[in-house]
Amino acid sequence: MARTPADLVGAQPGPPFRITFDGRAVTALPGQSVAAALWAAGILAWRTTRDGGRPRGVFCGIGQCYDCLATINGEPNRRACLVPARPGDAITTQEGHGRAALGV
Repeated sequence: MARTPADLVGAQPGPPFRITFDGRAVTALPGQSVAAALWAAGILAWRTTRDGGRPRGVFCGIGQCYDCLATINGEPNRRACLVPARPGDAITTQEGHGRAALGV
């Protein structure tokens, strides 16, 4: 019988809540980072590189590499692996350096 990581550690998280990614509803659990919630929903990339527009998501998962930068609630360049998911968060794909809307 397959067991989830939560089962293995005996975790009992609170009730799930909803965030959005590019307008799509995503379920998150209390204590999850934005990156963890996106990964759990099967979303592996949420930014593109400045040079070439290559997709990026989590690489290190501990806030050192900056590959997981995302625009969260309108604020660009947030490290999704470090930002706790909160009910109602709106995550959008970050294009390039994340400042296109600023005219920079």
